Amino acid sequence: MNNKKIVGTFLGAVIKQDTATMRQVANADYIQHNPFVPTGLEPFIGLLPVLKEHGTYAENVRMFQDGDYVFMHNIWRNAKPFGADEMVAFDIIRVDENGKVAEHWDAMMANTSPNPSDRNLTDGETKVTDLGKTEENKAKVKAMFDILINGTQEEVSATVVANFEPNYKQHNPKAGDGLQGFMTALPTEQWNFTKQHKVLGEGNFVLSISEGTHKGVHSVFYDLVRFENGKIVEHWDVIQEVPTEGLANNNGMFGGF
Repeated sequence: MNNKKIVGTFLGAVIKQDTATMRQVANADYIQHNPFVPTGLEPFIGLLPVLKEHGTYAENVRMFQDGDYVFMHNIWRNAKPFGADEMVAFDIIRVDENGKVAEHWDAMMANTSPNPSDRNLTDGETKVTDLGKTEENKAKVKAMFDILINGTQEEVSATVVANFEPNYKQHNPKAGDGLQGFMTALPTEQWNFTKQHKVLGEGNFVLSISEGTHKGVHSVFYDLVRFENGKIVEHWDVIQEVPTEGLANNNGMFGGF
């Protein structure tokens, strides 16, 4: 099986409470970076009755592969155990050299009503194209975040103008389409990036995992962008506060990157 198939089998087994298949496709020392889930496969399996009680399941919207990493855009339904009736998540799973699920990272936020441009957190394009441009697109996102983190205000403005189509489609719940929609929301939302930890991509889609503050609160940012003709034409994100209490493991939300 390729890595997408392996991950799909594992997630399907989680939803079906098929522990035999979970043990077949994942390592016993499965490393967990969700701060509220214990590390290791058996402790994770131990949480399945809670999900079954609530009828919690994941609906995959997008799935991509970058080497050993499979990254997904998911909607979790009946997700009260995770914080709300519906949660939107980016999940990353690393598959090791033996074809086993080995490590998991994610960020989650409650699903929201449509944003000022009537877009939600998960709708929009799903088709992967331009596989030959994966590394080029990833390099653009890395360079852009270097400037967002370290550049002057003039450099930040210039890199945003250079990389985004002026009327790009925006799925952030507080911002509208285009550069103007982002700038209108920025003063109240106060997005501030301080470190980029990982960039993954497949063709026209690139996911950035970074750290910073949102409204002054230490947060993890998962930003997915879609390229077309060398420019970013669509953007989705999930922002989650980095917790300091009630942790189920000490692996950290950025550990292993």
